[in-house]
Amino acid sequence: MNVSFYIARRYLRSASKSTAINVINRIAAVGIVAGGAALFVALSVFSGLINFSLSFSNAADPDLKAVVVQGKSIRITPEQKRSLTQLPNVYKWSGVVEERALFTYNGKEQVAVLKGVDGNFTAVTGLQKSIYAGEWFLQNSGQVVVGSGLAQNLSIGLLDYNNVFEVLMPRAGGAEVNAVSDAFHQTVLYPSGFFSVSEELDANYVFCDIRLAQQLLEYQPDEYSALEFAVSSSDEIDQTQQAIGQILGTKVEVKNRAQLNDALYKMLNTENLVVYLFFTLVLIIVMFNLIGALIMMIIEKKSNLQTLLNMGMSVKQLRRIFLLQGSLLCVVGGIMGIGIGAVLVYLQQQFSLVMITPTLAYPIVFEIKNVVIVFVTITTLGFLASMLASNRVSARFLSEK
Repeated sequence: MNVSFYIARRYLRSASKSTAINVINRIAAVGIVAGGAALFVALSVFSGLINFSLSFSNAADPDLKAVVVQGKSIRITPEQKRSLTQLPNVYKWSGVVEERALFTYNGKEQVAVLKGVDGNFTAVTGLQKSIYAGEWFLQNSGQVVVGSGLAQNLSIGLLDYNNVFEVLMPRAGGAEVNAVSDAFHQTVLYPSGFFSVSEELDANYVFCDIRLAQQLLEYQPDEYSALEFAVSSSDEIDQTQQAIGQILGTKVEVKNRAQLNDALYKMLNTENLVVYLFFTLVLIIVMFNLIGALIMMIIEKKSNLQTLLNMGMSVKQLRRIFLLQGSLLCVVGGIMGIGIGAVLVYLQQQFSLVMITPTLAYPIVFEIKNVVIVFVTITTLGFLASMLASNRVSARFLSEK
């Protein structure tokens, strides 16, 4: 066994003759354990908040979406449709048509997005599960599913035949306008259900059959605003993204969920980094206690170190004793802190100890990634702190009486 490691382990396990040094050592150890537990719980809580926030966008967003970058629409040939369907990792794909339009109901009006979707749309996204009143619209009908925010703003009722819910879609081109019908395509809609996903989506979207949207926009049956895809395996999503791009060409850009919600992902990642840096700063402050404890240990063990030096150990080996002692303390403290944090995470998941609302528990997620981050952070800071403290051992220091 390495002599430096053996002595470091003995120093770590044995108590000092000085009560003050024992107290400082305990404070350093408790600080490392508590800091590790706090960092792990904070990262787990933020992971839960990230999943909770993304659950709203994921309910309406597909795994992949081909967005038109040249013009407003793209025509898909039968060969392209066949190639997309035959891609091994594509579970389902759906053509969509969407455009902003004016909606009116009982004297009220609001501009929102009319999104026409085909029969595969409910298999591509989970939006149908977000309907809290009514049901999904029937294909080849004038029925629509309306966001809860828009329904509230216009005071819309389900299948209300006494008041007309109407959409006005601007006509293409610059023909002379003498009446409303010259400037807009108009049609009556029949709300069959209300959905609730997120505030932005609820207040700005109306879903209808794709043929209705194509008629209002004067699109051909093979003309779409975008294509949305559900994949069978997320492990191969990058390859599938490239394959779809090759089939559809340069007129579209294929985006994954992170790219579709770029601003949201950047905000969440930035906040996660800020939380990590804050608790890392707390750990850095804790490491000053470790430095102080090691330096006091070095001073106390000076006579022992002089004896070891006379027995043939080098100054480098003597420094390694305290480097290993501090590193071992951080490894053990980090493991204990992660263990305590994992128990707290489990208790919150099982018993909802902390609540956001009376019915909603604070979201928290156990992730191996967080275990690795906390352990690497503590051991790295502990190694640097121990190396700084061990430099106190020098030939000049040992020669002093």
